[in-house]
Amino acid sequence: MAKEYSRTQRIAEQIQRDLAQLIQREIKDPRIGMVTISYVKVARDLGYAEVYFTVMPFGDRTEDESVSAASAVLKDAAGFLRTELASNMQLRTVPKLRFHYDASIDRGRRLHSLIEQTVRESKAKAARGEQDNDEK
Repeated sequence: MAKEYSRTQRIAEQIQRDLAQLIQREIKDPRIGMVTISYVKVARDLGYAEVYFTVMPFGDRTEDESVSAASAVLKDAAGFLRTELASNMQLRTVPKLRFHYDASIDRGRRLHSLIEQTVRESKAKAARGEQDNDEK
């Protein structure tokens, strides 16, 4: 019987859970805002982990400013976070952390708004078509 999850997937899930807690509790930089770790992908050799995050804009910052500030903070804290992960996890080597902004939520919001706009336009067009048929 094959394993349900590979070892790298289990490690990635553990890193995701631990990083979410560490960022929330240990990183005190006010520039970071509300960061969510959305996905972690670990290399097969455990050399590095690609960490994807999303940011909730806060204050008077735009979304781009929030993303760039959070990216800078996470990049600077990568060594600290790796050290903390090493103390929490039972691994011989802890992967190096590479942080990337996850734009999939933005794409989903944009697609959703386009779909909603198309539905509104088609309903308006259908209503106009019915009015034209009533006039004839």
